Amino acid sequence: MFSKILIANRGEIALRIIRACRELGIRTVAVYSEADRNSLHVRFADEAICIGPPSSSSSYLNIPAIISAAEITDVEAIHPGYGFLAENPHFAEICESCKITFIGPTPENIRLMGDKMAARAAMQKAGLPVVPGSIAAIKTKEEALKVAKSIGYPVIIKAAAGGGGKGMRVCHNDLTLISSLMTAQAEAEANFGNSAVYIERYIEKPRHIEIQILGDKYGHILHLGERDCSIQRRHQKLLEESPSPAVDVKLRKRIGDMALKGAKIAGYVSAGTIEFLLDSRNNFYFMEMNTRIQVEHPVTEMVTGIDLLKEQIRIACGEKITIQQDQVHIKGAAIECRINAEDYENNFLPCPGKIETLILPGGPGVRVDTHIYQGYEISPYYDSLIAKLITYGSNRQEAIAVMRRALNEFHISGIKTTIPFYLKLLENPLFLKGEISTHFVQEMFKEEQKEI
Repeated sequence: MFSKILIANRGEIALRIIRACRELGIRTVAVYSEADRNSLHVRFADEAICIGPPSSSSSYLNIPAIISAAEITDVEAIHPGYGFLAENPHFAEICESCKITFIGPTPENIRLMGDKMAARAAMQKAGLPVVPGSIAAIKTKEEALKVAKSIGYPVIIKAAAGGGGKGMRVCHNDLTLISSLMTAQAEAEANFGNSAVYIERYIEKPRHIEIQILGDKYGHILHLGERDCSIQRRHQKLLEESPSPAVDVKLRKRIGDMALKGAKIAGYVSAGTIEFLLDSRNNFYFMEMNTRIQVEHPVTEMVTGIDLLKEQIRIACGEKITIQQDQVHIKGAAIECRINAEDYENNFLPCPGKIETLILPGGPGVRVDTHIYQGYEISPYYDSLIAKLITYGSNRQEAIAVMRRALNEFHISGIKTTIPFYLKLLENPLFLKGEISTHFVQEMFKEEQKEI
């Protein structure tokens, strides 16, 4: 086992990694920007090094500074968490060249799955169903119109190197396709340094279903069931749950087997997630693979009893996965609400500021992953996620009841948060029935406007 690990991240995920390391007997090194000097991950780590000013490009994305911190503190491995450098193959290669273990997949895995078009092609070759669309980057309006004509409207333009809804546009006719193409390309270039986009048929009102994968260096790969991430806004996930209310045992095996097939073809190592779109007739299509730990990993941990961070560290250390597929059992139900410092009544406007009072929920079936505390200053420089509230119950109804109770106990003053949004969501009859899709939040707001 490693003796010391550097965590190349911040916030709740950095604290989550520190806790896993401490339980494994591993010392930790936190890196932080000047804006995060008072963050809990800095306080709880065994060592901490400032790597630059507040901006991400000068700190958490500053590869030379992070590698220097790793060499100064003599760590054996780096855990990138999620976001920032977690899916940067160049960073993984630099770690290797410096004889520092990158806790994650191989650079080849990251590079293949980071290119959405290459990933689609690889998964299609492996036999996974993919959404009909272009097989190469779309450069001109003539190419775009030709693809749209062959697959039919509506279509969606996607950034080849994208994620988080950036560089994505839904088009219902030739006019919107032509006008959206250059906008999507420019947005992709600005956000990912790569203007390449491709086009897929747009599946209306699908569910977003993802399969959690674990693979070791000896070719042993298994899946830990699915998460339903359909509650999202502008392609940004808000609430996730496991198991999905739309997936039964038979469908879980079908999707799980396909995910394993794709992961095995790629020779995948570490924790990863293969994401699918599920239509109303239970047809599912490969969408993408995330080559990192996910924000929503706790719901899988709650229903399987498997600590994904510890498994990820053990795999990177060269240990074999000791769990067999038939030993993975989904028990009960878990839900995660991402608590953001945002004003949901004002178009989810970010609300940085100082937390004046903080009361965290507790009791049976409640888990809170957070880096905030009373008096903590929420920085405007980073993502607005400030906490993840996860609840567990013997079934979905009980998990919802626990979540409702926990949200009412969760009190933050000084800033606005998305807690009121979730309380309203958990009263929605369609949500309670599990009748959701990726359009659910959008339609919920439309209904609210009608009532005003």
